[in-house]
Amino acid sequence: MHKFCHTLQKISVYIRFYEELNDFLTPDRRKQEFAVSVKGSPSVRHLIESLGIPHAEVDLILVNGRSALFSYPVKDKDRISVYPVFETFDISTVSKLRKKPLRTPKFILDVHLGRLSKYLRILGFDAYYRNDCRDRRIVDLSI
Repeated sequence: MHKFCHTLQKISVYIRFYEELNDFLTPDRRKQEFAVSVKGSPSVRHLIESLGIPHAEVDLILVNGRSALFSYPVKDKDRISVYPVFETFDISTVSKLRKKPLRTPKFILDVHLGRLSKYLRILGFDAYYRNDCRDRRIVDLSI
């Protein structure tokens, strides 16, 4: 072998995807940690995308219990947890991926959910409610 030529060493990492990110995985990998063998030390973004998960769907990555950037180079025996957008929790103090959450949840409530709309508003959520709102209007607003 030429002295400048070297082969990339295989490493094993353990990864788990949470909530709706599991929709992108095969059934045998959903909702559980599984081992992945990779050559070299790819970025965690590359690893995630190689498993079929669009990086734009990811809001938080923990590597060995600590928040990591997409550029983090995976290392042998790393334990990686990948989370989608958090709808109700503010993770800005632990996430290194974005300065603010990807989504702001908003709700449209049907005529029989007036009390729920009050509770959601008390908790700070954007909740649209009218007791005379027709189904067609609700559909139009939600699109």
